[in-house]
Amino acid sequence: MEELMSGLKKVATPPFNAQLLDRLMEERGLDLLVVTSKHNVQYLLGGYRFFMFDYMDAVGLSRYLPVLIYPKSRPDLTAYIGNPNEGFERDLGKLWPTVLDLRARGSVDAMEHALEQIAASGVPVSAVGAELGFLPADAFEILRAGLPDTTISDCVEVLEAMRAVKTDHELGDLRFASEGVVGAMLVTFSRMQPGQTKHEIVEILRQEEVQRGLLFEYCLITAGASLNRAPSDQRLKEGDIVSLDSGGNYHGYIGDLCRMGILGDPSAELEDALAVVDEIQHAARVPIKNGAVGGDIFAATHRLTSVSREGRLSFVAHGMGLIAHEAPRLLADGPIPYLAPHRDQALEKGMVLSIETTWQHPRLGFIKLEDTVIVTERSCEGCGDWARGWNRCGSR
Repeated sequence: MEELMSGLKKVATPPFNAQLLDRLMEERGLDLLVVTSKHNVQYLLGGYRFFMFDYMDAVGLSRYLPVLIYPKSRPDLTAYIGNPNEGFERDLGKLWPTVLDLRARGSVDAMEHALEQIAASGVPVSAVGAELGFLPADAFEILRAGLPDTTISDCVEVLEAMRAVKTDHELGDLRFASEGVVGAMLVTFSRMQPGQTKHEIVEILRQEEVQRGLLFEYCLITAGASLNRAPSDQRLKEGDIVSLDSGGNYHGYIGDLCRMGILGDPSAELEDALAVVDEIQHAARVPIKNGAVGGDIFAATHRLTSVSREGRLSFVAHGMGLIAHEAPRLLADGPIPYLAPHRDQALEKGMVLSIETTWQHPRLGFIKLEDTVIVTERSCEGCGDWARGWNRCGSR
């Protein structure tokens, strides 16, 4: 009962743009949001993420399921459903919502408590937005049964639209993550030697990212002429090229970049190949600014990407932030399946994009650059924007 009594505390100011969220909900005809993804719960809670289940959700026969309830235009009635151990975080003042119900041990009881709070709020609910891709089946069944006369629809795009323009604090986290990833790559290149396996290289990169305060997420790595990007027991040889494409996480924000290295000196053909990739990357940046149409990025690179070349060359641009491939979504026929509503819309200052050009060359190997850029008023700002040429391996 102690957790429920926390609803008597003073109402705090939401740590997000509530007016924007209300407008987006109004446009979709939504009365209330039931938010269950870790990244959107984190955003709406002002950066809070429960440390105990940051790595793994599974517990017992169920899973940890945070639930944040937001009624349109009533931030004072926002409710957060969490785990009993989050009472420690509550005591440290890390949870702002008026109502905190910290009794949930699994997904079913979390949604049961959520329904109790919806009923207690007294808010008329005819249309609810839920993150259907982030809601377990058993919890959805409870929600559906508890609101039999209510329309339940997906609200992922509403929440993405709210997050599309980053705050200065978010941009700082993205810069830090990007710079940390590239810095870790440079040290990793310097420690590469013939005979090392791809597994060993990835472990060096992981340690370097962690030392820089990042949470290591993954590394796609190629070596030599192979196009296989999985860490493996493949051993590096003198003259091999190496691509490191890694995601490092800082406070939930992803630094995702790709840089190239070589054990030796690049041939003229390799220099030319990476120069082609780099030219496309720079061409993509030219139109990026506040007010530019998203599709202008692809128009700017078309002359270069449409040239017939040996192997396969591809270009992708997508939004970045708490997740990869978030709004603005610009490419409907890219590697991740989604619609691209922002391709014909204006970019806004504070949006963050990943631009990446990949050349899968049958003789030379896998050659790629991936950069993170922030949309500014008149251009764009690169994050971690160095080491974009051939980095000599083994040279400290």
